[in-house]
Amino acid sequence: MTDQLAWGILGTGWIAGLQTSDLLEHGFSVVAVGSRTAGAATEFATKYGIPAAYGSYEELVANPDVDAIYVASPHPFHEEHALLALNAGKHVLVEKVFTMNAAQAETVVARASELGLVVLEAMWARYLPHMVRIRELVRSGALGSIRSVIADHNQNLSRDPLHRINNPLLGGGALLDLGIYPLSFAYDILGTPTNVVAVAAKTATGVDRQTSMILSYGDEAQAVLQTTLDLHGPNRAVIVGSEGRIEIDEVWYEPTTFTRFDGSGAVVEEFDGTATGRGMQFQAAELERLVAAGELANDILPPSQSVQIMYTLDEIRRQISLTYPMLDEN
Repeated sequence: MTDQLAWGILGTGWIAGLQTSDLLEHGFSVVAVGSRTAGAATEFATKYGIPAAYGSYEELVANPDVDAIYVASPHPFHEEHALLALNAGKHVLVEKVFTMNAAQAETVVARASELGLVVLEAMWARYLPHMVRIRELVRSGALGSIRSVIADHNQNLSRDPLHRINNPLLGGGALLDLGIYPLSFAYDILGTPTNVVAVAAKTATGVDRQTSMILSYGDEAQAVLQTTLDLHGPNRAVIVGSEGRIEIDEVWYEPTTFTRFDGSGAVVEEFDGTATGRGMQFQAAELERLVAAGELANDILPPSQSVQIMYTLDEIRRQISLTYPMLDEN
């Protein structure tokens, strides 16, 4: 295997198109795509100039020329499709949210470890230039002790009850689709919380329309997070420390700018990370780097943290009484 991997795309939806565009634009090798129907796969392959198209996921992962699979199917199928790819000997980049619950996440991570394969959660925001710089600042102590993380993710999405975002059969709701961004951000800056409190409002279909979360880290810090699926919001984020703060501009989880202030409120740094396009190529580059280095995990978003995040999501869902038909929950 060369350092550059040959990618297969599992799924042909909107997010699959975004990831594929970034891969191709930045010189990655995309050699195959699979869908539930041959027609959808062929249409996607034609649009993006992909050599091979398959009308089943089993055919896709069986292609010996494919080294890595990007799983872009709906949330309830992430575990099944990640395992399908892993069992075929492929490295896997799984679209967030990683799985539907922590038990599924543990199964996927354990199987990847058993097989010596890389599995990464596709939380692309972690790999963007401004996030890389923010981690450097936080870890260097430039902000002092971090006391507060504040972030929101609000979008005005479809009201159609059959749309994926509103459909419990497809893992719909604000929390898993949008709330995963601020939650993962809090984990990135503060780690695993000691306690979480959440409240929500539901749609007519029973998924969460709006969810607010407070994560606490003993007496040291708190994260205040909010997500909504039917309203536009500021989509900004702030990190506050004892010696300064960082204000990330709209949209904080996309390539953007931030301003760092010292403890007196004076501007000490302005960072512009917008010259990278959409930025989904960085997570694929990290998977390729891990494979080339013979490593299974990084310190940006190791699989173990993806599992911990799922445990927190499970607890939030318990508190807001958000259940899904495909999960055995009481």
